[in-house]
Amino acid sequence: MTLAARLKQDGLSLIPYLMAGHPDLDTTREVGRKLVNTGIAAIELGIPYSDPLADGPVIQRAGQRALDAGTTTEGCLEVAADIAAEQAAPVILMTYVNPVLAYGPERFARDAAEAGVAGVIIPDVPVEESADIARTITAAGLDTVFLVAPTSPDERIVAAATASTGFVYCVTVTGITGSRSALHPDVHGLLAKVRSHTDLPVAAGFGISSAEQVSLLREHADAAIVGSAIVNELDAGRDPGPLVRELLSACK
Repeated sequence: MTLAARLKQDGLSLIPYLMAGHPDLDTTREVGRKLVNTGIAAIELGIPYSDPLADGPVIQRAGQRALDAGTTTEGCLEVAADIAAEQAAPVILMTYVNPVLAYGPERFARDAAEAGVAGVIIPDVPVEESADIARTITAAGLDTVFLVAPTSPDERIVAAATASTGFVYCVTVTGITGSRSALHPDVHGLLAKVRSHTDLPVAAGFGISSAEQVSLLREHADAAIVGSAIVNELDAGRDPGPLVRELLSACK
């Protein structure tokens, strides 16, 4: 089943986020393998980078902790392969362009595909400048995912939807990742606008941290992406499984 088909199933799906290497790669591997067997639609696996422009404080700290522990792109891909081997939910990599360029785009795409990865998100590559790297990713059989925000004009939404092959990622806040007390007041309007321009699944992320917020996305989005709240659980030394199960219940 393709990533798009997986997210287009009835109802709202859940995509949890983990930072690879936080607090260490063995924990990421163990937690990821457990989470993909809980009924989630997919899992987003972050590759740490020293200058993560889209990430808020929680995920920045997680990424720095992973880097300080010696986490490499190769190590992240090995963990991705172990999680994908469960064959329970697709793995989506979230990284920045510099790690991809340092690794080599063709090598990165090839190794990600061999690891069983389904798609790649690179938030600091503008869709207008993405043709070469997107071509390399799709040539390896991976899906591309581009982001739109509440400030995106219609032409940027159309361009992102056209360049995406897995799903369109709707940023629900005007800012970086991180827990928020409430959703953006026009998030439903943004999701509706994006839906009018694509048949791909539409996922909402950034700032979504509670079951209540997830429930507000039902009938508006195909998937909810939750990151900082899950990373916070790991920061506190807790198993994020109970939170993920609570979020899954809110999807129904």
